[in-house]
Amino acid sequence: MAGHSKWKNIQARKSVQDKKKGKVFTKVTKEIMLAAKQGGGDPDINARLRSAIAAAKAVNLPKDKIDTALKKGTGELGGEALDEITYEGYGPGGVAILVDAATDNRNRTVADIRHIFSKNGGNLGESGCVAWMFDKKGLISFDKASYTEEQLLEAGLEAGVEDIRDDGEMWEVSTTQENFQAVLDAYAAAGFSAQNEEVTMVPQTLVPVDEEAGRKIIRLMEALEDYDDVQDVYVNCDFPEELMQDE
Repeated sequence: MAGHSKWKNIQARKSVQDKKKGKVFTKVTKEIMLAAKQGGGDPDINARLRSAIAAAKAVNLPKDKIDTALKKGTGELGGEALDEITYEGYGPGGVAILVDAATDNRNRTVADIRHIFSKNGGNLGESGCVAWMFDKKGLISFDKASYTEEQLLEAGLEAGVEDIRDDGEMWEVSTTQENFQAVLDAYAAAGFSAQNEEVTMVPQTLVPVDEEAGRKIIRLMEALEDYDDVQDVYVNCDFPEELMQDE
């Protein structure tokens, strides 16, 4: 999980800049629409939608816009027809990169993403070229000051908890995508309150890179995330500690 956490920390450092650009509103709105389209409009039984709404509230997306996005996703309101697509490619140093996108124009999006890859030292690959290097996992974070590892294991093991990792101030619980909702339900029944919950792509192994390559990879990933049609970017890179200390 270390590569996933490191990239999340790097993202957090640029979150204020992202908010100024206003792009984050577009991303959270699209995610609500996609989540509602895939799993229905009830967040109590749709974990992806619940996470999407929580992310929207965290960036202060107005309630009326959340409601509108939800209704567009379920088809209650008319709106743009979004396709959910994953692109695969390679970054500097040969690291694997997955790009989740939501688009109303596939031809435009693939051309733009190919350009972003090539401009930043990477190349867009064929479908299936790197996806096998990642697993889709449910990740749930709990405050270490509130719960012990033993409490989390006891409450969630039978529901499908796979691993619990020490992530600084948080415990990071991992599970399969299939067991994600059951684990969430088990923790809710036990009265546990999660700080974050998401289904994400986690690399099976990490590729170590030096500081120079790491900076190039970050520039590529930031360029991808700054593109309006991109929802998430995943990489199997083990960023050097020097980059984690940058301000």
